[in-house]
Amino acid sequence: MLKQLYSHFILGTFLLTALLAPAAAEIQPNNQFPRVKMVTSAGDIVVELNRAKAPLTVKNFLEYVEIGSYNNTIFHRIVPGFVVQGGGYDADFKAKVERPAIVNESGNGLSNSYGTIAMARVSDPHSATRQFYFNVADNTKLDPSSSRWGYAVFGWVVEGEEVLEQLAATETHVFHEPTGWGDVPLEPPMLIRIDVLPAL
Repeated sequence: MLKQLYSHFILGTFLLTALLAPAAAEIQPNNQFPRVKMVTSAGDIVVELNRAKAPLTVKNFLEYVEIGSYNNTIFHRIVPGFVVQGGGYDADFKAKVERPAIVNESGNGLSNSYGTIAMARVSDPHSATRQFYFNVADNTKLDPSSSRWGYAVFGWVVEGEEVLEQLAATETHVFHEPTGWGDVPLEPPMLIRIDVLPAL
């Protein structure tokens, strides 16, 4: 009986400690332009994030990075001369767990120009969760206007542009399972992991 009570006490103490523990510290909170290295099956891409212009988007992205949630995902949509999109599915096309959707920061003054990274979403302007895409052209039609929301840019490629071009040249087809998607790579490139780089 005493052993059972002691076990319940230890379990209760553990749960209380977990509940009272502070939230994980934000990555490089004083760095307005943190850098990450995306290790892909085609090579490495270094991306500089813009916390000054897209604080909510960068925070959301880094939270996925911190728990390794982008590791071993695929680039599932590739449209040459348009975008390279990933971050949402594993190699079996199983959707990864999503955190709550974030506020659309497309009005931050950053354009969907070549080499930038932005958040993918559906028709609801505030529906972005974890999927991102790289612009492989100047896609100004994805920017906001006075009559519509755009797609929020939150960084740009600073190293590995040739890797991005290699990804963009991947052969694609129509993927009939489960939804008949187009522009799906025959052999989807892998995002092996994302490393946060030391502050400059």
